[in-house]
Amino acid sequence: MTKERVGYIRVSTLDQSTQRQLEGIPLDRVFTDKASGKDTNRPQLQAALHHLRAGDTLIVHSMDRLARNVEDMLRLVRELNNKGVSVEFVKENMEFAAGKDDPRSALMFTMLSAFAQFERALIKERQREGIALAKAKGNVYKGRKPALTTEKVSQLRQRAAEGETKSKLAKDFGISRETLYQYLRANNTN
Repeated sequence: MTKERVGYIRVSTLDQSTQRQLEGIPLDRVFTDKASGKDTNRPQLQAALHHLRAGDTLIVHSMDRLARNVEDMLRLVRELNNKGVSVEFVKENMEFAAGKDDPRSALMFTMLSAFAQFERALIKERQREGIALAKAKGNVYKGRKPALTTEKVSQLRQRAAEGETKSKLAKDFGISRETLYQYLRANNTN
């Protein structure tokens, strides 16, 4: 069995570009998610984890692309290493090879993971403060503008009812699968 170099790319929104991540790095296969890194429930991350075999290397542009909290980050790398898979972070120039313990790298990795989690918490805190300030000034905070018009939502629900795949619908409407499911759930509660 040949060893594979498998890339994982993640951006948070559909309009962000994945091009700068892992550009010019030779890879046998690439898995790409356009989803938040708040947890590990991402379809392409799960597909990559299922695909990886002992001897393979998972290559990720930076640690925050893999996970945004210390617990998930440490667990993912530990589980992959236990499976015989090495993990390489390009931006941080860190590699965690299966069967190779390096206490200094582990310490640095834990600290950088904590910084990524701290950064996410600060972003959320600033967002909450901004919303509270807007409400206090009498501005009505309505949240993000809906991704789809009422007409598009009707089309989406019709096509879903006719049995089209969720992946195709999400792609055709330019939304994430999670957004698609939110529109479909909203239909069921009305």
